Amino acid sequence: MSNTLENFIKEAPEVQKAYQGFIGSLIELEGLDAKTKQLIYIAMKIVSDDLNAVRMHVPMAKNLGASREEVVSVAMLAISVIGLKSVSTFLPVIIECYEK
Repeated sequence: MSNTLENFIKEAPEVQKAYQGFIGSLIELEGLDAKTKQLIYIAMKIVSDDLNAVRMHVPMAKNLGASREEVVSVAMLAISVIGLKSVSTFLPVIIECYEK
């Protein structure tokens, strides 16, 4: 568990519980399979410059059957939004997390 999440739970357990319920409701939305949702989350977290979230979502995508190529493709697609930062900053993190 990341320090950020630990702090969130410790300092505001009621808010964290409500937030977790909200996230749960998003996960339950129909229309996309779980693996695709995780790949989208990775893309959104890259674009929002959230390394900690990328580190969390890559293993989740892998556990749901995402291939290394699919996860790497997310960083490649992000080039069109944030430029080479998607490759220079996020690609090494994605590969490291995927290969663990």
